[in-house]
Amino acid sequence: METNQYYLKKNVYIEPLINNWYAWSNLIPPFQYSMYRNRRHIRLMKSFVKNYKLHILGNQDKSLAGGGEFVDLSEKQIQDVKNLIATFESQQSYFEIQEAIEKLDQLLTQHTDGTSLEALYEQVPEALKGFVELTMDGYHNPGYRLIEGLIYKSDYYDTSIQSVSLGILEDDTKRAFVLSTPRFPDETHLHIKEEFASVFWDKLFATRTKPLSEQEIASLFGEVEKIGEMDPMQLFTTEKPQLDDSIASAVDGVRVAYTGHAGLIVQTEKTSILIDPVISSINDKNKELSLTFCDLPETIDYVCLTHNHSDHVHIETLLQIRHQVKTVLVPKNNGGSLFDPSLKLILSQLGFSVQEMDDMDSIPLEEGVITSIPFLGEHGDLNIRSKTGWFFELLGKRIYAGADSANLEPRMYTKIHQLIGDLDVMAIGMECVGAPFTWLYGAMFTEKVSRQIKESRRLNGIDCEMAIQMLDTFKAKQVLIYALGLESWLGYFMGLDYSDDSEQIVQSNQFLEHCKASGIPAERLYGKYTLTV
Repeated sequence: METNQYYLKKNVYIEPLINNWYAWSNLIPPFQYSMYRNRRHIRLMKSFVKNYKLHILGNQDKSLAGGGEFVDLSEKQIQDVKNLIATFESQQSYFEIQEAIEKLDQLLTQHTDGTSLEALYEQVPEALKGFVELTMDGYHNPGYRLIEGLIYKSDYYDTSIQSVSLGILEDDTKRAFVLSTPRFPDETHLHIKEEFASVFWDKLFATRTKPLSEQEIASLFGEVEKIGEMDPMQLFTTEKPQLDDSIASAVDGVRVAYTGHAGLIVQTEKTSILIDPVISSINDKNKELSLTFCDLPETIDYVCLTHNHSDHVHIETLLQIRHQVKTVLVPKNNGGSLFDPSLKLILSQLGFSVQEMDDMDSIPLEEGVITSIPFLGEHGDLNIRSKTGWFFELLGKRIYAGADSANLEPRMYTKIHQLIGDLDVMAIGMECVGAPFTWLYGAMFTEKVSRQIKESRRLNGIDCEMAIQMLDTFKAKQVLIYALGLESWLGYFMGLDYSDDSEQIVQSNQFLEHCKASGIPAERLYGKYTLTV
């Protein structure tokens, strides 16, 4: 008897969760998670319970909802939120960490005479003892370094709070903004209580292209704890996925394809590289516009990540491609900063093979080289080192993927150009007006940040004038600008609703016009796009 073979449906989407909140990279390290959990997640949940009607109204107003200050749930889910608050309040170690960080900050700010810090070790709060090194900077200001590798080996790193929600992206599915709303299992969402590093996820996501029998699926899901009313077989189909010929076909030369948001695939016949991958689940709204997981190369030699923001280190995508990835390249971090956790350590906990790259480090390839390029801007002047652009020289073609980097110091790119030469393709973002830096990092500060500082220090990327300077420096033959949040199906993590007069659109339009007037092909990426260099 012939046995049906089942593939994971293209419209299945996942949400990795930590304590029922959407997992992004800064929630993986335990100490950073404590700050976000206690200062943001609990605050939002308690606000929803106290005044749910305001939250419901806030989510109906697009101009307000994108800021992430409104929990996007219904009245009937109030009890779910109350239960989750109770769970949070029972997890005392995270409160102890937060309190210890606040006390340590206070202790160090009071040490103003520049003398030795050695005597302060005994005054370090108990929760941090053995996990910090006390330091001085060149101006005799005290600080501390987290010993991150040791923290992950301690009881503070608890993988039991990790799970993944599985759902089906129907045409009317609305995914709540990820930074504002906890997720709960129900008749349309199956939660799997299994840590992110589990091989279960590799086996499951491989079924997008390598089918299983119904018996094999039952056996696979029998290995894990399931919460919710959905039958796992609802996630599967006997229909074999249709591949996008522009990606699945043989590569002749160097091919650059767009995956969504700021993501690119760079391919030759022998090498496949993904940059900041964001891959969409498919429904009727975007099925003609988005590449799918099935369209990706069977083997991905390198994933190159530019910086530690949730729309560039997209754990939701990374978990689903882990079984195909050989190596992840990440920028080197500062070594123990609360604001700059190690991407290498984060992704290693998730089961990836990871290599750190310092400024201008290179990896030789059979057909060329990968080089990490210094990245300025978009981090509100915080001393964050986990950021890099990527330069690829393949078969003699030169491609730069700069993501959200800003041209704050044009002379830096002049010096880099002397080393790498002219570009065939320059790919950049134009998030020239970003949120105040506290929108992303505010939970980490133990003292109030003034409005003046917030407004002055924003998560700004490049604008038209800066982009023109870069173009003139690198003499690029082709320009790609990523989509600036225009892809509505990615609104669940972008939280943006741009209009034609939004400064980001105005600036990118001006840059496109400049390129056109200069005879340089330029595209603002949206949906599918493929270029052979």
